[in-house]
Amino acid sequence: MSMFCFQCQETAKGVGCTIAGVCGKKEDLAQMQDVLIYVLKGLSIYAIEARKHGKENDVVNKFVFDGLFMTITNANFDKARFVEKISEGIKLRQDIEVDLDKAGIKIDKSKLHHSALWNPMSTKEYELMAPSVGVLSTNNEDIRSLRELLVYGIKGMAAYAEHAFNLGYTDNNLFKFMQEGLAATTNNNLTAEELVALVLECGSKGVSVMALLDKANTSTYGNPEISKVNIGVKGNPGILISGHDLKDMEELLKQTENSGVDIYTHSEMLPAHYYPAFKKYKHFVGNYGNAWWKQREEFATFNGPILFTTNCIVPPPANAVYKDKIYTTGASGLDGATHITANAHGKKDFSMIIEHAKKCAPPTEIEKGEIIGGFAHNQVIALADKVVDAVKSGAIRKFFVMAGCDGRMKTRDYYTEFAEKLPKDTVILTAGCAKYRYNKLQLGDIGGIPRVLDAGQCNDSYSLAVIALKLKEVFELNDVNDLPIAYNIAWYEQKAVIVLLALLSLGVKNIHLGPTLPAFLSPNVAKVLVEKFGIAPIGSVDEDMKIFLN
Repeated sequence: MSMFCFQCQETAKGVGCTIAGVCGKKEDLAQMQDVLIYVLKGLSIYAIEARKHGKENDVVNKFVFDGLFMTITNANFDKARFVEKISEGIKLRQDIEVDLDKAGIKIDKSKLHHSALWNPMSTKEYELMAPSVGVLSTNNEDIRSLRELLVYGIKGMAAYAEHAFNLGYTDNNLFKFMQEGLAATTNNNLTAEELVALVLECGSKGVSVMALLDKANTSTYGNPEISKVNIGVKGNPGILISGHDLKDMEELLKQTENSGVDIYTHSEMLPAHYYPAFKKYKHFVGNYGNAWWKQREEFATFNGPILFTTNCIVPPPANAVYKDKIYTTGASGLDGATHITANAHGKKDFSMIIEHAKKCAPPTEIEKGEIIGGFAHNQVIALADKVVDAVKSGAIRKFFVMAGCDGRMKTRDYYTEFAEKLPKDTVILTAGCAKYRYNKLQLGDIGGIPRVLDAGQCNDSYSLAVIALKLKEVFELNDVNDLPIAYNIAWYEQKAVIVLLALLSLGVKNIHLGPTLPAFLSPNVAKVLVEKFGIAPIGSVDEDMKIFLN
C-alpha cells in the first residue's frame, strides 16, 4: 500500500488510511511524515549519547519537538517543509557525531539503529526509504500498537512543549523523555510490559508538560477569568486566528492595534478571550464560527484572511473563495499558503496579513449572541465553597468531564444529545473543541453556576484534573474516583492522546472514550486498558446515561 496512517479518530473505516488521509494529506506527504519521524528517532539516539557526556543541545531539543508537532493530524500539509526538515535533522545528527568525535568520544556504531546511521545522498532517497519506515514496519501487532501509542503521546507532549517554549518556559527533563521515548521505539529487545511502562510514564510527563504550559500561559497573560464572548460581528475588516498558540495571538493583537482591523478567534483559539492581558485590546471583538471541521463554510463567509498558528487545518478545495487568504506560522503549513516565520529574535511580522485584511470586506454575520467561558482551575477553585455547598445540598448531583476534540463524523451528534439529556442537577466540565457540540445550548445554571464550565483549550484539560484533585482534598477522599465525577471524553488527534494518558497517570478510571476507540490499539492492548483502567467505548446516549448516573 502507498501509505498507512491510523493516528486520528477519523481514520478510514476505523482501520487506517491507505490511499489518502481523511484529513486531506496525500500519500507523498504521509510518506515524508513517516521519514521525518524516522529521522527524529535517529537524531534522538545521538542526542541521548551526547547527554550522557554532559552535552545538552538546545537546538536539537527544539528541532525534535517542532518536528513532532509538524506531523500531528491537520498541522502541516506542505511537503516541501517536510523535505527541508528531514535534511536539517540528518545534518543535526551528523553535527552531534562530529562534536563527539572532537571531544574524543567514540560511539560503537555497530550497536546503533539504522535511523541513527542513515545518510542519504539525495532527497530521492527519502521517497525510497519511506515504505520501510512507516507504522507497518513493526510486524508484531501488540508491539506496534504500544510503540505508536507512545509516539502519539509524545507528539501531544511536543505540541504543548512548543507553546510553553514560545513563552520562554522549558523543561529539559521533558525533552529528555521525548527523545528517550522515540529511541525506545527502535529497540527490538523491549518487551510489551516495558513499553506499557513507558506509555504510562509518558502520561506522567504529560501532566508535567501541561502544568508547564499552564504556568507559561497564566504567568504571561494572567489567570483566565469568567468571560462573555461575542459571537456576532462588527463593521470593520477582520483577521480570523485559529489554532492554539497564545504568543502568536499576542503578537497579532499588538500589530493590529489602531489599524482598523478587528481580530476574531476560531475554534481552539476561543479561550484567548478569557485571559486578562488580551482584554485591553478593543479590536479583539469576538469568536467567529465553531469547531475546526466547519471551516470550509465559515472561512468563506468571514471574507478576511485567516491565520493558522498550529494544527486544525482542513485543506481548502481548489475553488475555495478563501484559498488565497490563508496564512500559516509555526509548525503549521499548507502548500500554496504564505508562511510567516520568526526572525532571529523570535518576533514575527504580520504586516502582510494586516494589509491583506484592509482590502477585504467585513465578516458576514452567521450568528448573534454570547457564550461564556473562563472556568480554568484558578477561577473554579475561587468558587470552591459555592461548588462544595451545591454538592453537599444535592443541588449538583454529578459533574461530567466532556473534554476533548470535535470532528466531522455524524456519530459526534452523540455528545450534543448527551448534553441535552443530562439531568438539570448535573454540570459539564469541558476543555478543547469538543465543547462546540453543546456550548451554545441553553442549559441554564445551578444557583448561578453555569451548567457548562469551559476551562479553555485542549491543554487546559490540566485544569480539569487540578479541579478534580482539589475537590478530592476538600471532600477528604482517598481516591479521585470516589468523587461525583464521570468522564465521557471525545478524542480526535494526538494532543487528546496525551491528555488521556495524563488522566490515567493520575489514577482516573472508568473513562468512556469516543466516538470510537483508537484504531492503533490492538485487541490485546485495548484489553489491558479496559482491565486496568476501565476504559470503555461510548454506547447509546440512554444506555450510557444509566451507567453514569447509577
